[in-house]
Amino acid sequence: MIDGKRFIRSFKYAFEGIHYAFKNDQNLLFHLLVAFLVINISIILHVTGYQMAILGLTMMMVITAEMINSAIEKMVDLITKEHRQEAKIAKDVAAGMVLVTAIAAAIIGTLIFLPYVVKLFHY
Repeated sequence: MIDGKRFIRSFKYAFEGIHYAFKNDQNLLFHLLVAFLVINISIILHVTGYQMAILGLTMMMVITAEMINSAIEKMVDLITKEHRQEAKIAKDVAAGMVLVTAIAAAIIGTLIFLPYVVKLFHY
């Protein structure tokens, strides 16, 4: 049986984590700004609902990757304060995950927006 108080508390902790991430992670704020711009450009260009769904999932993928990266960085810092090669590798791989995700998002965004932009300049 589900414990209602415990279930509600888990949401509270999740929202605290989201709040912490947005308050303390400069890169996450940058990704949020880019997402805001993408949403506005999508509205202006009248992208289809299907394309907006793809863009939305892509934006959430980048934001999620950045949050995972932040969690990994904090966990590594908690485990060791000394400079260790394994800690550097963990942080670098996590940062690489964000970069790969952001590059994929940029490619997807370009594939979706390019036909609309080309159409704008042909009229």
